[in-house]
Amino acid sequence: MDHSGVSDPSVHQLRLFLMLAEELHFGRAAQRLYISQPAFSRQIKRLEEQLGLTLVQRSTRRVQITMAGENLLPRIRALVEAADALRQAASEHARSVTGRVVLGSYITALPVVTELVAVLRRRHPALNVALREVDFVEQVGALTDGSVDAVLCYGPVPPGIQALRLATEPQAVCLPDSHPLATRTAVSLAELADLPVVGLAASVHREWRKFWAADPRPDGTPVAYTDDAATTFESSVSAVSRGHGIRFVSVACRELFPRPGIRYVDVIDAPPCTALLAWSAERRDAPGVVALRRAAADMAVSMSDSPDSHWWHTARGSARWS
Repeated sequence: MDHSGVSDPSVHQLRLFLMLAEELHFGRAAQRLYISQPAFSRQIKRLEEQLGLTLVQRSTRRVQITMAGENLLPRIRALVEAADALRQAASEHARSVTGRVVLGSYITALPVVTELVAVLRRRHPALNVALREVDFVEQVGALTDGSVDAVLCYGPVPPGIQALRLATEPQAVCLPDSHPLATRTAVSLAELADLPVVGLAASVHREWRKFWAADPRPDGTPVAYTDDAATTFESSVSAVSRGHGIRFVSVACRELFPRPGIRYVDVIDAPPCTALLAWSAERRDAPGVVALRRAAADMAVSMSDSPDSHWWHTARGSARWS
């Protein structure tokens, strides 16, 4: 039989066959595994097709395992037992992760942070998960000095910091609500050319500062900055509300951080921004960091199934993160 394009049998299918060999009755075997008899029968038939063998002789009165099925039973049982042992070992390893891991974020009360911590505690009950709020300046320094093990942030990150890409979002511009452009639904970078960007502290990573100012602009024009030296999101949008300048942000901020005196307007030609889990390269293989990386990677996959959901705000799909 040509097996091209046929997938390998699943452990689930093999487990069903073992139950059938024990009960010699489709109905009883299906009932013991809490699935319907038609679904059970389809899986056994699919297993036979994948193996290219008839495993079961069916009649209205009885079910009999064929010679081929009997010959394969020891191997099938060994495979199922090995899969069970693997699952048990993985569970024991997960529960053996101990110690303390510190996760940093701009706002530790965000739903995505809460969900990530819940996943870690569920997977690794012996791991102490702590949170710390970090601002634009602290996020890199806290990683390099070890006061946090990882941060949820937006890129870019400097050399020596590794990151897992979690999601991308469009950018918006934060404007004073009195500005004529604040009534628009979208603007271009050219329309913002004469507006200074709120200055960030010099200790903020240079490439990060330039990215979040769209500096230089697409035509090569350098950006003018205000005399502010903001280190946090709140201090920078506060400067915007006072009419000091503008600030580029992710579009999620429209929902997450509504503030009096400002408006968020989409920027049609700004590059997308990237949400990251970042960690120091030196801490990459620390057990707590590995646990964080795996949980966040699963979360990113889950969120990719919900393209209408903002990464930072939504907790949709959290049941799949466990």
